[in-house]
Amino acid sequence: MIIGLVGAQWFKSTHSGGQQECVEVAWLEAGHVGVRDSKNPNGPALVFTPSEWDAFTAGAKDGEFTRPTA
Repeated sequence: MIIGLVGAQWFKSTHSGGQQECVEVAWLEAGHVGVRDSKNPNGPALVFTPSEWDAFTAGAKDGEFTRPTA
């Protein structure tokens, strides 16, 4: 399946505080979610299926991606 990014409405988290170095997200067709680097809006983007996005956000909420302390 090809998911188009033309016309996608990208946004930053309200927690970003207006910083330049942020991740942007776009809600795409068929429930897919696009993710890109705000510093490179014409560069590559990741596209997640709805279930992949749900697993990612659940893992983030549960601390799965928290950097271990040394």
